[in-house]
Amino acid sequence: MTAPRTCLVTGASRGIGAAVAARLSADGHRVALLGRDADALDRVGSALPGPAMTLPADVTDPAAVEAALERLEGAWGPVEVLVSNAGAGTAAPLVDTTDDDWARMLDLNLTAPFRLVRRVLPAMTAAGWGRIVVVASVVAKRGEAQVAAYSAAKHGVLGLVRAAAAEVARTGVTVNAVCPGYVDTPMTDATVEGIAARSGRSPEDARAVLARRQPIGRLVDPAEVAEAVAFCLVNAAVTGQGINVDGGTVQS
Repeated sequence: MTAPRTCLVTGASRGIGAAVAARLSADGHRVALLGRDADALDRVGSALPGPAMTLPADVTDPAAVEAALERLEGAWGPVEVLVSNAGAGTAAPLVDTTDDDWARMLDLNLTAPFRLVRRVLPAMTAAGWGRIVVVASVVAKRGEAQVAAYSAAKHGVLGLVRAAAAEVARTGVTVNAVCPGYVDTPMTDATVEGIAARSGRSPEDARAVLARRQPIGRLVDPAEVAEAVAFCLVNAAVTGQGINVDGGTVQS
């Protein structure tokens, strides 16, 4: 285990973000939780075993994020571990994807992580140690029907990770992506509802369809994604990677 570090997890109020926060806290780190839902952040933070700070903010609002980071740095010092997890998807045929849909997917899933990485990197490189992990998606590595805007944004954020890793490879800072498949989270619940509405299937059947898309035949547990994030903290030789946590869906 690495020494106790100051960690920032975005999208920390539920799902993968909450699982990552729990894992980092259990490993002895200080964890700041950033997300839009203050009450949900408080519930997650109060359940952590170690020091926690909640930072209500929307990652697509640069001023709000800057204010949150200044509050965090004032209390705990510079961010040493960034887990950029906040994200969302939208589903529609490409020809029905509006400009607003497209812009929203890029703003949330690509531009917001870019701003966070740009903001925390100087202190990490100055210190000679830092870890950045972006939660991407299996569709960062392959196209999938009905999610053109989401897939394009996730492909982009994997490119961001690889470029950043190449720039800072000799500084003691690593930059990686974790690429989950279908995870048992509220985001997947929304996907299930969409499939059920479009297809006429029951939600149970729609969930089973998603599980069968993965060779392991089930949804990924959020704790399994958190395990991959934790691995990125302790292995300094792993950087510039997109680590698949997808039940064998994409073998790369």
